[in-house]
Amino acid sequence: MVELIYPELSYKIVGILFKVDIQIGYGHRESLYQAAITSFLKDNSIPFKEQLKSEIKLGKNSIKRYYLDFLIDNKIVLEIKAGDRFNRENISQVYDYLKAKNLNLGIIANFTKQGVKFKRIIYKY
Repeated sequence: MVELIYPELSYKIVGILFKVDIQIGYGHRESLYQAAITSFLKDNSIPFKEQLKSEIKLGKNSIKRYYLDFLIDNKIVLEIKAGDRFNRENISQVYDYLKAKNLNLGIIANFTKQGVKFKRIIYKY
């Protein structure tokens, strides 16, 4: 049997994604979805950081910088997209964030014509 990682927090995040989709709808820029998610996270007293810079270093030199859309409760990376499908590049991006932060769970959310769709991305280190 597979055990879910952070099930309660994950359910809260997904619930927020659905609320945003219902209230905002389809066809907006990611920045609007991000602002709405920020508002709901605050309303639900869920700790988070947004547009968090993360770096990959080789020795003392930074070789790559990332900006996570959200790091929720220092446990879950939430990456949001405005598009109709998941692509490998977006999924790889979340894996890179998880590796850089030594985290196990990421959620990628797409706001599509058919409603919000999400994937849980698991990284075992």
